[in-house]
Amino acid sequence: MTRLQELLQATAVEGSYRPDAELEVNGISYHSQKVSPGDLFVCITGYSTDGHKYLPDAVKSGAAAAIVERIQEDIEIPQYVVPNSRIAMAQLADAFYGHPSSKLKMIGITATNGKTSTTYMTNAILEQHGLKTGLIGTVVIKIDDEKIPSELTTPESLDLQSYLKQMVDRDVTHVSMEVSSAALESHRVETVDYDIVCFNNLSREHIDSHGTFEKYFEAKASLIRGAGEHSSAVLNLDNEHAASLVGETRANVVTYGLKSREGTLYCKDLDLSTGRAKFTVEILKPFKGDGVEYVPGEFRVELRIPGLHSVYNSMAAIAIALLCGIPVATIQEALRTFGGVERRFEFIYEDEFIIVDDHFANPGNIDVTLETLRYMDYEQCHFVYAIRGHRGPIINRENAEAIVKWMNRLEMRDIIATRSASHVNKNNTVSDEEADVFLEVMQGAGIEVKLYNELPDAIAFALSKAGRGDLILLAGCQGMDPGAEIALNMLKATNND
Repeated sequence: MTRLQELLQATAVEGSYRPDAELEVNGISYHSQKVSPGDLFVCITGYSTDGHKYLPDAVKSGAAAAIVERIQEDIEIPQYVVPNSRIAMAQLADAFYGHPSSKLKMIGITATNGKTSTTYMTNAILEQHGLKTGLIGTVVIKIDDEKIPSELTTPESLDLQSYLKQMVDRDVTHVSMEVSSAALESHRVETVDYDIVCFNNLSREHIDSHGTFEKYFEAKASLIRGAGEHSSAVLNLDNEHAASLVGETRANVVTYGLKSREGTLYCKDLDLSTGRAKFTVEILKPFKGDGVEYVPGEFRVELRIPGLHSVYNSMAAIAIALLCGIPVATIQEALRTFGGVERRFEFIYEDEFIIVDDHFANPGNIDVTLETLRYMDYEQCHFVYAIRGHRGPIINRENAEAIVKWMNRLEMRDIIATRSASHVNKNNTVSDEEADVFLEVMQGAGIEVKLYNELPDAIAFALSKAGRGDLILLAGCQGMDPGAEIALNMLKATNND
């Protein structure tokens, strides 16, 4: 048990109702249905509901006291008023669990695209070095060898601090964490003590949840701007938004680029002819990382996973690994064997032709994926695209315009599109307006579209057209999630005939 008065020292209390100086609490909760007797209940003001409404339910379940933004006098338990209950919960959780992030090497990675891949890649390098690691992200929470399915890209602050405490208890030393813009804006990571922060890229995604692109950028940028002078910030100079933060942080800055030679690390001699990159990392400027001093020099890297985006993700992971003092030979071996994350420019079939499956979410995703095709050797590309459902006409227009730009550069004049009607739920159904805006952009650019209502029909048509040396690109978000399995089953059925 923890004395509440001591715990409250961690946050700003503006007032109270029925305070109890001797009260002890067993835990903290923000979900009324998960309250245990003796808990401190935090009333979170959310986007869709208000936790203050559930305070009576929390009391019935045994809540001993509450953190509130406004007092409810008909509730008999002690209530403590704070200016922002989300910030308070982050601060209280950090204190309750003994400030676990200060006992770990915390690596926070943000980007529009590639957070998951970069986090996994970083973790793979750390594991290759024999370290006990933790990973927090979109797919899974990993505590040493235990894996827990994720509910959010970055967990709520209370859950996050609980996971970090479990990592400390399991002797984990290094934690790679995806940091979403939503988590930054809603103060879920308010009290995390980072050692390394990384900003890889930014493009127009998640704008609706932030209101404007500027607010989206500000949320992302806060990870870098808020980093302390004891930490390091890894920034991609090829992305103007990440590059703009070089002089806006107290952290020690390490930069990288494929186009820019102005940074700390430079990717040169890039060979993407097979889709899987080989390149040289050149250290242009001396820097220090965890007791190791790096001087100008270079080393070769080969990636097992394909795509130009994987090069950017690996450059970020390489910079992070060097800052952790990981030997170059370990980095090289880890990247040579790292198998990647599902649906991130994933090669699912390599025989008489190649099939690539890609989570084609937004213009930034589209740019880096289709730019990869410029480097690859293939005869013809058969492009199957699942239109984004339930995202509105704006993102679908922007996606279509990004596709058109690259189709012109790749000299492609036709595309196979699908609404994936039977393979998406109601939250991802493509509306007529979304399909129409996609077709309008394609028609305006002179691109011929074969639009199929069903995903299997679109894939079957692509397979029927594919010849030796060709490339089939299965591209799209939820509408293309089953695409790889459908394509492989069709090929298997054909081969068995």
